[in-house]
Amino acid sequence: MTMPPSSSPPPHHPYGGPVPPPQQPGAFGAPQQPNPYGAPQGHPPQGPPPAYPPQGVPSPYPGAGAGAWGQPPMGPPKKKLSAGAVVAIVIGSLVVVGGIGYGVKAGLDGVTGPFPEAKHRLVVSQTVLDGEFTLLSDLSDTQGKEIEDTPDFTVKDAKAAVGQYSGEDGSVLVLSGMYGQIKNPGTTRSSILKGAATDKGSTLVVKPRNFTPAGYDVTVSCQVTTSKDGLSTTTLPMCAWGDENTAAAIALVGAGKATADPKDIDLAGLAEKTVRIRAEIRKPIG
Repeated sequence: MTMPPSSSPPPHHPYGGPVPPPQQPGAFGAPQQPNPYGAPQGHPPQGPPPAYPPQGVPSPYPGAGAGAWGQPPMGPPKKKLSAGAVVAIVIGSLVVVGGIGYGVKAGLDGVTGPFPEAKHRLVVSQTVLDGEFTLLSDLSDTQGKEIEDTPDFTVKDAKAAVGQYSGEDGSVLVLSGMYGQIKNPGTTRSSILKGAATDKGSTLVVKPRNFTPAGYDVTVSCQVTTSKDGLSTTTLPMCAWGDENTAAAIALVGAGKATADPKDIDLAGLAEKTVRIRAEIRKPIG
């Protein structure tokens, strides 16, 4: 039955505009939507991008990370080395036998003549640097045993002093040293750093520099190496000293700085900490 035409006006939009007439079906039976940007039907609108990308599509905005919308992060996440990995690398690089053994291979300089008198020894104390670092483990009887068992004609009655320390901020400090009667302290000091730099996987990136911190009568040599740990590279600053009775290396990796640029390392500051540690752990015999 044909209905008579309505005499009432068309309904109005709540904001004053007339309600648009019903849309004609599209090519697949769905109603065609009006194009808000005036582009012909069948063409995508040329307007601003949506507020968020579709699911699984990378965000076009720099710095956008993964979130509720499913877009992947921009680039792989940075790997943070665990404290255990850092300690393993540092101890492996700083076993003093690597340096002292190098002195033996290089020649027998300083072998002739009497050995100096044994007046001082090293102790692995419970804290160093006025309590800033606390001892985690005394490794003198484990890693240190290798130092004592390695022949070196320039050192007599060598005893190991090896310790691992931690700071409140998560930093790691490693002491690797020995005491006895040392004929050529300067050569021993240099050989310790050479041993660390030539350790498997290590690369010398900042050559040794000598420091004599104010108020101390000892010279320390400091360098920076890098070591590979899987896909990561760890920066290892270290200093060494040698006198007639003691020789040791100190390595310090600050929290979050294991991947620091080697050229940014404050070696003068580490040298000062090294002589302070030496003053704390070097004790008179008897």
